[in-house]
Amino acid sequence: MTLTAAPAPLTFSRQLTDRPTPPAVRERVLSDPGFGQHFTDHMVIIDWTAGEGWQSARVQPYGPIELEPAAAVFHYGQEVFEGLKAYRHSDGSMWAFRPERNAARLQRSAGRLALPQLSTDDFLASLRELIAVDADWVPGGDEHSLYLRPFLFANEPFVGVRAARRASYQVIASPAGPYFASELSPVSLWLSTEHARAGRGGTGAAKSGGNYAASLLPQAEAQRHGCSQVLFADPSTGRIDEAGSMNVFFVTQEGALLTPAVTGSILEGITRDSIMQIARERGREVVERDLQLDEMLDGIASGAITEIFATGTAAVVTPISRLADRDREWVTADAKTGPVARELRAELTGIQHGRIADRHGWMHRLDR
Repeated sequence: MTLTAAPAPLTFSRQLTDRPTPPAVRERVLSDPGFGQHFTDHMVIIDWTAGEGWQSARVQPYGPIELEPAAAVFHYGQEVFEGLKAYRHSDGSMWAFRPERNAARLQRSAGRLALPQLSTDDFLASLRELIAVDADWVPGGDEHSLYLRPFLFANEPFVGVRAARRASYQVIASPAGPYFASELSPVSLWLSTEHARAGRGGTGAAKSGGNYAASLLPQAEAQRHGCSQVLFADPSTGRIDEAGSMNVFFVTQEGALLTPAVTGSILEGITRDSIMQIARERGREVVERDLQLDEMLDGIASGAITEIFATGTAAVVTPISRLADRDREWVTADAKTGPVARELRAELTGIQHGRIADRHGWMHRLDR
């Protein structure tokens, strides 16, 4: 039997900008970055063709992407992305949280959308290359980080219906503060029982832009009713899906965590998985199963459900105090941040920011 050798790791070239952001301007941005509003001086690009594979890995100045109007991404939505953060620890070192899991998820998403899969080693190298030239953009301090956005899309100019034979992987970065106005202020969720985020057998488990586009109409409806996010429930079955772009947890009176099972329509959140592991280590029962909306609403009304929170890369852990639809509302026991959400968030963010020992080996150093 002949074994095929794995491709050699990519070598990155660097073209640095001749117009870097002035230090004073950068420091003003880092003092109050918001989320997704400002971008660093450089980006990573790696090209792919069906005939030659991955090639031309490079760091170059951040700037517009040139695409032909016939680029396949515009017509058939062949696009996937990831989101993770770089943290500056107190000694100045810079770290990512479980980035190999992001690499694996990007590979699964790409496979589902018929896009090429970038190796984990090259994915991690792309993050290190960007941090090497934009290290000054990684903020320190609580609640601040550099949000990294790897994405992959079909850029072949072709309007026939088939998988593209040319694609581009890119990474941009944006300094980030708290995703919501206050990370530990509970938010309200609007119940969406008319619009589905995704269906079983579809692309719900892939981190693809189309899934998020489908959530924007109900998101706008939620905001009109004073809610920050949407809780999706399947219109035909009443099964709870996700909370906007986040995974959702319900805490029982006994302290157990209930969360929807990953069945193909729910994104396998890396923060979700980490929170479940921390909760189990703290002696809490964690149950993954189909959750019916009516069951959870009855539990809130009776007091059997005492807390709700959502998890995701951007906001980490977000307490939820209120659910509402056009006719009714349900408020958790004390309408404040619950102790379970608070304790789990404190441990996870402590690991990410280097305040708590990383006994799991979750952190990956980027600056060497």
